[in-house]
Formats: sequence, structure tokens, C-alpha cells
Amino acid sequence: MQQNDESPELEDELYEHFRVEVPKGQDLLRIDKFLMHFIANSSRNKIQTAADNGDIYVNDVPVKSNYRVKPFDVVRILLAHPPFENRVDPENIPLDIVYEDEALLVINKPPGLVVHPGHGNYTGTLVNALAYHFENLPMNSSERPGLVHRIDKDTSGLLVIAKTEAAMTHLAKQFEAKTSEREYVAIVWGNLKEDEGTIEGNIARHLKDRMQMAVFADPNVGKPAVTHYKVLERFGYVTMVSCVLETGRTHQIRVHMKHIGHPLFNDARYGGDLILKGTTFTKYKQFIDNCFKILPRQALHAKTLGFVHPTTGEMMRFDTELPDDMQQLIEKWRAYAKSNTAGEDED
Repeated sequence: MQQNDESPELEDELYEHFRVEVPKGQDLLRIDKFLMHFIANSSRNKIQTAADNGDIYVNDVPVKSNYRVKPFDVVRILLAHPPFENRVDPENIPLDIVYEDEALLVINKPPGLVVHPGHGNYTGTLVNALAYHFENLPMNSSERPGLVHRIDKDTSGLLVIAKTEAAMTHLAKQFEAKTSEREYVAIVWGNLKEDEGTIEGNIARHLKDRMQMAVFADPNVGKPAVTHYKVLERFGYVTMVSCVLETGRTHQIRVHMKHIGHPLFNDARYGGDLILKGTTFTKYKQFIDNCFKILPRQALHAKTLGFVHPTTGEMMRFDTELPDDMQQLIEKWRAYAKSNTAGEDED
């Protein structure tokens, strides 16, 4: 499943999620079958995956799914995130629902709303809101209810949520097969030379800064990522672009645009919160500071979303207006560009 992951996982510490001592009279039984009787809302496939990942321990030794438990074995499941990350407390957080039927819903996520509980954000997320407004949402492969895909905390825009197991499976396959349609609008630093183009480059965790992703030339490092961009409007020192995703890697647009020398405007994680293009005049610096105040986040919005409906087979396409903060920023840059010959020779 293609997912945009907002928070990098903890890698150095393991947390105990489950522990049981095998009863005295237990017959020899494969551990995947044994655990299905003890772990609620789980499946044999998920247990086998945990074993393949080295997350299931017997007497403090990792075992595979074909291990046969015996009386008095101590079985533990250790994962790289605290167990309470998977506990979802319902919270009455309003949702902007663009469309809803029995199989799915499409929401317009505001900036600042984290999609799912994770390291540092255990409450106040979209998943907490979904748990309040809907019952019995299906779990995705990461045990998060309803989520087919994700966008970053400070990215606004459209998300599809599955309401049934069948819808989850059908939609997830579309995202994995790259048949879903996703267009983002971004404002980036600089004046792009070409009106349109394609950025290709494997994306993986940055070698030095684990909070960032990076593009790697080595084809054996990271996962392939493809972003198609098209210039929508030029403002001199910044440019508004449309980005269409073929893949859904972590921070894909943000890291790809930085890779070609055009970080997203006010993207603090990737250096876009600095004055990267423009003049040295105090008045210009004040203008940029005001722009940052208008849009205190990366300038990125998931504007359109398309997919085949899992029940009807109909092609569904949704579009949403840019949020107020981005519209205000665009108008400010549009006025600045009209009153200045800003950035005519910038690249």
C-alpha cells in the first residue's frame, strides 16, 4: 500500500505489545495458529508477517511462524513503537466530509491535523476523529482504521477513507498499482526553467538527518519515486506548480522539489523556511516574513483525487479549492509580482 508517512518510526528501541506463557497442557502447535487464539482482531497472515520481521520471540529468542510452542514457553511480540500508539481513543474532532456512501468517504483534511497517532502525536489525530464519528472501520496493514493513504500533518487536502473490508482491499490495490489519481498544488522557491517535467529518483531515509528523506542515485537504495510537475503561475522568486504522483513515498513532493533545487515555500524540514530567492532589501525580507506568517507551513495541498469505486466500478474524481492560507499567499505574491520585476533572471 502506498502511504505518505508523517512520522519516522523509532528504530533503536523495541516495545512489548503482547506477552503470554503457554499453558501446561498445551499440545505442540504452530505459533501462528497459537497466537490467533490470544490476539483479538488479528489474522494468521499478520502474525506470520510479524514473525518474518523478527518481531515474535519465544523465551527471548526470535522465531519463525512455523515454530511449535510447548508448555511454559514465554511468547512475546516486540515492535518498534509503543503499544499505546495503536490504541485509538475516540475524539470529537470535526470532519470536512466531501463525499460519503456505505463503502467509503472522502474528506478534506485541514493543515495541522496529524493523520494517525504516532511518535509525539498520540491524540488529536484524524484517526481519533474517525473513531468518534464511525464504528467498526476496517484496519489497514498498519492496524490503522480506515486509512488507505496518508498525507503529512501540515499538508492539506483530500483523503479517501474505507468503511468496509472490501473497500479497503479494493482501494489499497489501486494505490499499490498506481492507478489512483492524485494531484497536488505547491508553491516552490525559484523560477523553474521548464514549464513541465518529471522528477525520478529513489527515496530513502536521509543518512544523517533521520527526520528527512533524500534522493539516492544508487538504484539499490530506497524505493523508486516519480513526480510529474507543471507550472501553473510564475511569481518571479517563487512558482506555483501542479504535481501529479505516480508513487506515494514519504515526503515525495517535498524531497523531489528540493532535489531539483526548488524546495517548497516555508517547508522548515527541507530548508524552505529561509529566503532562498530574492533581494537583500529589508523591505523584501519583511515581505517574506509576512508571507511566512500567512502560511506557517509548507505550501502544499492535495487538490484532486481519483479512484475506481470499489462497489460500483465507477470512476470517482474529487476536487477541492485551495485553503485560505494558500489563497492569501498566492494573492500576496501575485500583487508583489505585478508591482516588481522580481526574479526575471532567477532560476
